[in-house]
Amino acid sequence: MTLFEKLRCLLTFGQGVALPLPEIPTDSTPLPLFKQWFEDANKSGILLPEAVSVSTCGQNGQPSSRMVLLKNFDEQGFVFFTNYGSRKSQELNENSKVALLFHWNVLQRQIRIEGSVEKVSAQESADYFHSRDRGSQIGAWASKQSQKLTEDDQLKKRMAIFSEKYATGEVPHPEFWGGWRVKPTYIEFWQGRSNRLHDRVCFEKQNNEWVNFKLHP
Repeated sequence: MTLFEKLRCLLTFGQGVALPLPEIPTDSTPLPLFKQWFEDANKSGILLPEAVSVSTCGQNGQPSSRMVLLKNFDEQGFVFFTNYGSRKSQELNENSKVALLFHWNVLQRQIRIEGSVEKVSAQESADYFHSRDRGSQIGAWASKQSQKLTEDDQLKKRMAIFSEKYATGEVPHPEFWGGWRVKPTYIEFWQGRSNRLHDRVCFEKQNNEWVNFKLHP
């Protein structure tokens, strides 16, 4: 983002970013616009623009949300990684429907994504796992994600155990850790505007084709 663009964002904060939306052909798909907005967020200097809220809902009907990091996206969907024993994974196993929310405050933009999930391949999970720093790899073995700690230093002790166990050589990819791919059926691009007359450009998948429309703010 240029200095002028940064100043414009600062001066229009709370009034709507003075950036026009591109013309969107009726037969377009949402991915090009997502790529552009994601690139804009990266250029803006926002810390961790890939941070995204994941909302799940298990059989008990209680929604829950948490922040994760988007690691990949393409026409097939949006990928994040986690422990398959975590609460989010348990709920996704019970109910595959999911919602994502990106919020880039300085740009006054957000993107809402709704759809269902599938696990990525074991190879894709392993490839990403081995791209992480060694401490994070060992941490994945040490953490029984979402389970109660039986003592305050339990995690520290488990980290020491697995640090010793995998002191040398490659840290193996645990079968209980991997990726989820969110396959979208609805994507909404929200752009803040003055007088709260925000732009809401929506894409909805109908009969395996994307249809776009706008909503009142």
